[in-house]
Amino acid sequence: MKPSMLSKLDQLANRLVELDELLMSEGATANMDSYRKMTREHAELGPLVALYQRYQQAQNDIAEAQQMLADPDMKEFAQEEIETGKARLAELELELQKMLLPKDANDERNIFLEIRAGTGGDESALFAGDLLRMYTRFAERSRWQVEIVSASESDLGGYREVIARIVGHGAYSKLKFESGGHRVQRVPATETQGRIHTSACTVAVMPEADEVEDVHINPADLRIDTFRASGAGGQHINKTDSAVRLTHLPTGIVVECQDDRSQHKNKASAMKVLAARIKDVQLREQQSKEAATRKSLIGSGDRSERIRTYNFPQGRMTDHRINLTLYKLDMIMDGDLTELTTALAAEHQAELLAALGD
Repeated sequence: MKPSMLSKLDQLANRLVELDELLMSEGATANMDSYRKMTREHAELGPLVALYQRYQQAQNDIAEAQQMLADPDMKEFAQEEIETGKARLAELELELQKMLLPKDANDERNIFLEIRAGTGGDESALFAGDLLRMYTRFAERSRWQVEIVSASESDLGGYREVIARIVGHGAYSKLKFESGGHRVQRVPATETQGRIHTSACTVAVMPEADEVEDVHINPADLRIDTFRASGAGGQHINKTDSAVRLTHLPTGIVVECQDDRSQHKNKASAMKVLAARIKDVQLREQQSKEAATRKSLIGSGDRSERIRTYNFPQGRMTDHRINLTLYKLDMIMDGDLTELTTALAAEHQAELLAALGD
């Protein structure tokens, strides 16, 4: 293991001893905020330090076995112990490296999921509806809640644009690699001659921002327009200007919300989406800087990048970033995304480990 990592582990082990003493002191609970922070830090450090102690014990076992090599009667036994110990040491080192990897502060957050129809006209809008159903079914399997924040429906069904809020523990960690271009190849329902068409949608997954802590929005930077909401085919026409359009002047980000009959509720929803979009811009700027220093296969946040193809005639889904092809498209479109999300997370972890090694 690299000396810098050993030094870091020693520091964390010493910090755990220090926390033990602080938490056992008489005035530990005098400041409950401080006490809660220390107990949280102690809970996080405990498993890591315990693993490090096992690593040190494995090192000691190898050292003792090496001393036994001088004894002819013990040599064979000692060599077996050394080989077993080295294999165990390598396993423990990898586990320690994984535990030392930087954690994404947004992983446990709720998300806003935006799906926009791209090239392909009505077929693209229908596919946007299929993608929304896919993510909704995955959310249901994960026992998360899904609420539609804003939807612009197309005439034949599906969506020109739809924004959903997904509420659930770890939603961002599971779906953060879904951002990008999704391409579909299939025979549209409107196609009379049975030809395969290719169309596309873009997906954006954004962690829900804590407006107070994460994003400061100056009211002077906002232009607020109200208008009458209307659905596809002129349905649900409002008699009042309940729909809200927010324009963030510094970034040019525009958010519309007309899903509720209340202007106040629409404005509140639009503010949440706006805060998430601003936070998303900041995240992508940070990710692009990181990607400049190391080749990043996934999580680049580039919306224009084609990340996946759904080929219906062949029943396959291919994720181009990690060269993963699965021949179970029906199950995937029904929300069975676990194999895919797990593979993407593992690839991301491998990238981080490689960067840690460098």
